[in-house]
Amino acid sequence: MNNDKEIECLRYDERAQSLLATGAVTVEATAVLGSMAVAPIYRAPYVYYEQCIRRYITQDQDVLELGSGAGLHTYALAQTGARVVASDISPNSLEVLSRRFNRGRVKTQVADMEMLPFNDNTFDVVTSAGSLSYGDPTLVDAEIRRVLKPGGLFICVDSLNHNPVYRLNRWLHYKKGERTLSTLLRMPTMERIEAIAKGFKETDVRYFGTISYLTPVLARIIGQNHAAQVSDSVDQLVNVRKSAFKSVLVAKG
Repeated sequence: MNNDKEIECLRYDERAQSLLATGAVTVEATAVLGSMAVAPIYRAPYVYYEQCIRRYITQDQDVLELGSGAGLHTYALAQTGARVVASDISPNSLEVLSRRFNRGRVKTQVADMEMLPFNDNTFDVVTSAGSLSYGDPTLVDAEIRRVLKPGGLFICVDSLNHNPVYRLNRWLHYKKGERTLSTLLRMPTMERIEAIAKGFKETDVRYFGTISYLTPVLARIIGQNHAAQVSDSVDQLVNVRKSAFKSVLVAKG
C-alpha cells in the first residue's frame, strides 16, 4: 500500500509538472473549476457539495481541504473568504493550486492525510472532494476527527463502491495502470460513510447517480444537458442508495 501511495504521488506530480511546464495554469478568474469543470451528466453531487460549502462555511473559519490536488474543488472554498489550507501529498499539484488562487486566504501544505501535520482541534471545517480512497480509512477518519475543533464540521463528496458497473470500470482502469489497487480496495462504501457519520452529532447524507452508468449513452442520443435532467429526476423519484454513483456527507459536532 505504501508503494501505491508513492505511485499516486508520482502520477499527480507528473500531471501537474506538465501544466507548469506548458504554462497552462490560469488564475481563478478565468479557470474552469469546481462543478462547472465536471460533465453535466455527473455534475449534481458537486453542485450540492458547493451549496453545502456556501451554506455552512463563513469567512471567520479555518478550513482544511484534504487531497486538494491542483485545486479543482478549492475554488468554492476560496469564495467563502475563510482561511483555507489546501493539503495534498503532491507538491507539484499544490504549486499549480498556488498559482490559481490568492495566496492571502488559501495556503498550501504538503501532507499525508494518514498523518496530518497539524495540531489537535485546529480547524472549524474539514472538506474532501474525491480523496477518501487515497488513504487507510481507519487512519484518515481518525485524523479528520483529531484536527477538527469540538463541534467542527466535515463535508465530503465521493464515489461509492456498490454498483458493479462502476466497480468493473475502476478495475479496468487499474489493469491499464491508470489507478492503484489500494484506491480500488479503499473506495468508500455506504458502511464507511455511515461509520464516519456516527462520530458526529448531526449528519446528512445525500446519494446521487442511480443511472449514471447509462447517462453516457443517453447523452449521445439526447445531449448532455437533457441526459443530466433525466438522471437527476430519477434520483428524486427512487431510493438511490444501493446503486448510487456518488454521495455527499455533511457531519457536524
